[in-house]
Amino acid sequence: MNDCLPTDSAVWQWVENAIRQVVAGYGYQELRTPIVESTDLFKRSIGEVTDIVEKEMYTFADRNGDSLTLRPENTACCVRAGNQHGLIYNQQQRIWYMGPMFRHERPQKGRYRQFHQFGIETFGIDGPDVDAEVIMLSARLWKVFGISEHVSLELNSLGSNQARANYRDALVAYLNERKDQLDEDSLRRLETNPLRVLDSKNPDVQQAIVDAPSLLDYLDDESKAHFEGLCNKLDALGIAYRINPRLVRGLDYYNRTVFEWVTDSLGSQGTVCAGGRYDGLVEQLGGKPSPAVGFAMGLERLVLMLQTLDLTSQVPQPVDVYVTALGDSTELYAMGLSEELRDNLPWLRIQTHCGGGNMKKQMKRADKCGAPVVIILGENEMQENAATIKFMRGDKQQQSVSKAELTSLLNEYFEH
Repeated sequence: MNDCLPTDSAVWQWVENAIRQVVAGYGYQELRTPIVESTDLFKRSIGEVTDIVEKEMYTFADRNGDSLTLRPENTACCVRAGNQHGLIYNQQQRIWYMGPMFRHERPQKGRYRQFHQFGIETFGIDGPDVDAEVIMLSARLWKVFGISEHVSLELNSLGSNQARANYRDALVAYLNERKDQLDEDSLRRLETNPLRVLDSKNPDVQQAIVDAPSLLDYLDDESKAHFEGLCNKLDALGIAYRINPRLVRGLDYYNRTVFEWVTDSLGSQGTVCAGGRYDGLVEQLGGKPSPAVGFAMGLERLVLMLQTLDLTSQVPQPVDVYVTALGDSTELYAMGLSEELRDNLPWLRIQTHCGGGNMKKQMKRADKCGAPVVIILGENEMQENAATIKFMRGDKQQQSVSKAELTSLLNEYFEH
């Protein structure tokens, strides 16, 4: 579990603010859920024989003896909240969330035991149009961050519960004939969750499943029509994709559409964003039946990708204007002037020098914080009710202006 230091938090804030702008542009509303839920919620939704529930959850008993768990994912929490507060039944909802999740797994680059996810969930819409919208929203995020060329979309359909059960039987029969080619993890999954064998990263197992039956051959007619409708919409929208019949999700509640955005910009291929349909989960968790589709993305991996590709130049410096105070008598003048600027230009990030020191020391501090503009205030400026402006970037000349002119000059310089 990592600290996010001030040197990194500016990147995180930039990413989070960009996400907020995109979801607002699609009319999605935020839902905030507790980070602690009843353990039973995740056992019922994720599945008791999944790796998350069996190995990775942070679970503890509270003082009443109730079993509680730090949320390992947030879809189940959103459904629980929707059922509890009457947000889902006979309604359409488009919601988003962002916050910390917890899984006790082996830490690696871009993956930690406390990690952060952004996700969206939609309820009450059963057509492929909302599937396409969810994917389109994620594609817009890649455009905003400048990584569209570094990610690719993989798509599959898991079909109905019955279609998946039929496929499961065929897959188990196939894998039972090749048990000697499966590793220990895949043999365990063969008994508990056979579709997860298709997700194995072991090269020997991958070779063993090359000729495995394709789930697409077992789809029911409605799921086929839904999947074709989605593909047609993505084609019309110009969103490229690859159908991957081996693509399954690690959670039990998915049906029909599943998708992943993957990248090889972080070394070996990794998933940046994943999601799909979970039409049965609302009813499974005690609500009236409602179709649902959504996705989640890990923010640590996204931030790492942006840093690796050197795409964080858009991240603003933490300070726009640094206000110096040369001499003890100018301190109050500097503080008062800074407050006036904050009143007039509330979007401007202004830092006022504290701690005294000569001109050289104060200018060094201003340069270190990255401020493009420094306001120099000494005895002369205070007596004349004026300010001297030094521009730290470019070739714009230093100039002195009256305090009355300062607001409009800064507003023009920062083009707000």
